[in-house]
Amino acid sequence: MKGRFILGAVLLSGATYFALFGGEYSMLEIARIRHEKGVEKTRYEAVRLEVTRLQARVDSLENDVPTIQRIARERWGLILPGERLYRFDAKTPDPTTADSGGIEPAEAPPKPPADPGRR
Repeated sequence: MKGRFILGAVLLSGATYFALFGGEYSMLEIARIRHEKGVEKTRYEAVRLEVTRLQARVDSLENDVPTIQRIARERWGLILPGERLYRFDAKTPDPTTADSGGIEPAEAPPKPPADPGRR
């Protein structure tokens, strides 16, 4: 009777060990797969939001006249009839500022007084 009890305990312990750590679908493997599933679901949602955003952008570029006009103005400098195009050279300094381009030179910090004890 005692031997059967020990044999049952050993078999139960072995089955428990195998369920937790052994086999193709152990409890640890299932926990890892669940974690990966959560990570992949998060990535999927991010990609789905990006696709939705890009589809909206495509739609506005194909059908929204103000968006098309804005891009034509920004990229190629196109204008509508009766408009004037003003271009400013970024390299030309502002005439209302000094010749240094509006940047005043910084003053050098004052030198500390000499320490009479060091020579």
